[in-house]
Amino acid sequence: MGTLLKCYKPLFSIRFSSFPNSLRSVQLRTHSFNNPKRRNPFRRCFSSLSPSSQPLINGTTLDKMDGNQQPGSPSSELWLHNTMSKKKELFMPKVEGKVGMYVCGVTAYDLSHIGHARVYVTFDVLYRYLKHLGYEVCYVRNFTDVDDKIIARAKELAEDPISLSRRYCDEFIQDMVHLQCLPPSVEPRVSDHMPHIIDMIKQIVDNGYAYRVEGDVFFSVENFPEYGQLSGRKLEDNRAGERVAVDSRKRNPADFALWKSAKEGEPFWESPWGPGRPGWHIECSAMSAAYLGYSFDIHGGGMDLVFPHHENEIAQSCAACKQSNVSYWIHNGFVTVDSEKMSKSLGNFFTIREVMDLYHPLALRLFLMGTHYRSPINYSDVLLESASERIFYIYQTLHDCENVLSQHDKGLQESIPPETLNVINKFHNDFSTSMSDDLHTPVVLAALSDPLKTINDLLHTRKGKKQAMRIESVAALEKIIRNVLSVLGLMPTSYSEALQQLREMALKRAKLTEDKILQKIEERSEARKNKDYEKSDAIRKDLADVGIALMDSPDGTSWRPAIPLPLQEQQVAAT
Repeated sequence: MGTLLKCYKPLFSIRFSSFPNSLRSVQLRTHSFNNPKRRNPFRRCFSSLSPSSQPLINGTTLDKMDGNQQPGSPSSELWLHNTMSKKKELFMPKVEGKVGMYVCGVTAYDLSHIGHARVYVTFDVLYRYLKHLGYEVCYVRNFTDVDDKIIARAKELAEDPISLSRRYCDEFIQDMVHLQCLPPSVEPRVSDHMPHIIDMIKQIVDNGYAYRVEGDVFFSVENFPEYGQLSGRKLEDNRAGERVAVDSRKRNPADFALWKSAKEGEPFWESPWGPGRPGWHIECSAMSAAYLGYSFDIHGGGMDLVFPHHENEIAQSCAACKQSNVSYWIHNGFVTVDSEKMSKSLGNFFTIREVMDLYHPLALRLFLMGTHYRSPINYSDVLLESASERIFYIYQTLHDCENVLSQHDKGLQESIPPETLNVINKFHNDFSTSMSDDLHTPVVLAALSDPLKTINDLLHTRKGKKQAMRIESVAALEKIIRNVLSVLGLMPTSYSEALQQLREMALKRAKLTEDKILQKIEERSEARKNKDYEKSDAIRKDLADVGIALMDSPDGTSWRPAIPLPLQEQQVAAT
């Protein structure tokens, strides 16, 4: 295995080769990932769009609303909040048309919780939007598979640490598939990059920024005057680190480990300082350099990584190579429970699997996108129920479109009425303006209301059914909504399949079967025939209490998932 070159040129000549990568290709299919195989850690970094793809949305013409922006020709400005400058900045990549992005991945020792889901949904949205704008993106997201927490958990389970970590890496990949997060260009693991890590530590030591104590190597923060530039912390305020106790052998309590000497029963690798393993922070400096070079565009992660992890990464990378530079540091806010950060260490977390056992993965994704990525989001049943109800409404509307359009697949005119075009143009402008303003997904999700309402009016109201070019309007509205949902990662495999899954999960939460609901509907119909309205209302309310809404129409009574009535009342009381 080769070592890093001086100043950490990329491990490969980064080739942004094109391959078909439609934003609709990642679908909610679980069977193909029942036994996910480990990816080659040294995969060439390429993730551009198909050269035959078209601009996603055109505000004035409807014949170019499919596909994505041509690679290498970004279509609009993008402003991102940079943690380093503490302000929004116009995004300007180092290489025109190309973006290098590194996001810190999970430490794989347990199932991931929804705090992790928020991180990777956030950066999946950024990844998708960059591609939509026409950038060719090399997205690197690592796995930490060598760490104190992994070793401790492996001891508890009497399992090999690397095997345990590999198992949880595979579990994480499954979670990301369910959440429709596109796979990164490269997913490197610490255990595969020891030569690169050791080589970087050697350069840091040679440059005078680290010192050896017995078999350990520590970074000397006092030798790096810029330490604290990301977090704004003063050196005297810094703590030693989050994953280890203070070591009295350090010259400064804030010094952190680059290399840890081997301990009995732990995995180790040979190094110039003796057998051991890397500290937590050095891995990301080495792996980002290996795949993106010492200077790249975006480095991201959760807000909890600003200090010490990302602060230490900056120090390490600059100590190894003075030209090291990341243009934009991007961090998402916490998921909180009762205003406290959700984390494994605090024991107040819900795993992605636990949530997806009761809620559709795309309802969870919608919930996470319903708050701006930099703001904290409080985990609650009412917000998840609200997201579930909302996504059911979206898919039901589009499913109704699909059914109508399937009967009119020929003979449609190319033009649409001015009022429909106005709705489309407004939605397009809201989408472009909001997403380009630091990824304001909540505004985009709210903007869906007008085109969805217009579709329902056209399909279901007397006035709408009489409108000229009604089917053409429905087709155009469905198309732009579908394509925006694709950019947001919210397109299901099929509307009907997603609706059925949403119904099944609502039944599970209500602890009812569909047969039981149909029986209740029959009892209610009989009560109405007998003018026993008290009983009829009681049946409706009992079902509403558990999240089942009844809908009466000339064709009979049907049901749909809804926010349980007590939670609705709680929501009203809170506002």
